[in-house]
Amino acid sequence: MKKIYFITLLFACCLSAMAQQPTKAIATRTIFAYGGNYNKLFMQYVISLTKKQNPKICFLSTATGDNANYILAWYQACEDLPMRPYVQRSYVASYTEKKTFDDNLLSMDAIVVGGGNTLNMMAIWKAQGIDTVLRKAYNKGIVLAGGSAGSLCWFQGGTTDSRPKDLSVVQGLGFIQTSHCPHYHSEPLRKPLYFENILKGKLNPGYAIDDLAGIVFENEKYIKSVACDEKSNTYFVSVIDGKVDEKLLPVGEVLK
Repeated sequence: MKKIYFITLLFACCLSAMAQQPTKAIATRTIFAYGGNYNKLFMQYVISLTKKQNPKICFLSTATGDNANYILAWYQACEDLPMRPYVQRSYVASYTEKKTFDDNLLSMDAIVVGGGNTLNMMAIWKAQGIDTVLRKAYNKGIVLAGGSAGSLCWFQGGTTDSRPKDLSVVQGLGFIQTSHCPHYHSEPLRKPLYFENILKGKLNPGYAIDDLAGIVFENEKYIKSVACDEKSNTYFVSVIDGKVDEKLLPVGEVLK
């Protein structure tokens, strides 16, 4: 009896100890994709998504080849906002960069990807291992955001102007398992080509976004659409009964 009592008591103590251990919170994976370039309203919204005061937000300028003027415009867009802006260049040297991409990017509260040449950006990220770091950041709960090339990169794929003459299909990181079309109404060739590629099965159904609108995804699920004005929208484009169906998504919030 004593032996049974002892085992029962030991088991109860183990259960009590396990119950008192803090449960590790599961990070929410968040992506904010907008259709055009960054601006102050979009950056304010990224700040709110971090749910932190004075968050560290890093700009990835790979798609423009780390263009100095583009980086300067990023700092100007962040001026006077309650955040700490950083830039992670991809064109670097071991002699001047003493921290790894992991060290820098995984210490941020949000990462914003700029526009430019999507195809070149994806190739450089894969060569540098930045694609793997971004996956780690996503799983860690670091907010990922961006427009144009910076929104297209989070999806399975879409159309890009990264090659001469014609728009072409490019593959993204696939964090969101749909296709995507930025600059939906501002560039006349985007919409008909997006329709054609989806209808022919070259692209999966997906989300199209006007330049001044954006979509929030959490854990790979559509959460809501936002816009900087009442004229900008987001859409879900699919095929129903052999025809392209464009569904207007309601704007849940107009950014001010």
